Amino acid sequence: MYAIAIIRYRRPLDEVLAVVDAHRAYLRTLYDAGTVLASGPLDPRSGGALLLRVPDDAVHATLDAIRDNDPYVKNGMAQYELLPWAAGTGVEKLDRL
Repeated sequence: MYAIAIIRYRRPLDEVLAVVDAHRAYLRTLYDAGTVLASGPLDPRSGGALLLRVPDDAVHATLDAIRDNDPYVKNGMAQYELLPWAAGTGVEKLDRL
């Protein structure tokens, strides 16, 4: 199963940037685990987005843990919108990532 996470900043950008290094370090652990396939800021920079691969048998628990462990959330900088996604067209290409 795949998911899309929309991250929306709740604080001014200068405050968010104070936590960005911790957030990116956290995302690196998720990349290394094969959970995050792609990530980046929105344009204009009001938040970001993640493309995630999550286990079929633990979609919501995994997504909740991803959100809850993000330094952005822990520090009150951002909120997540978590969207489980049953990819269809092109899923073969995603599966190869």
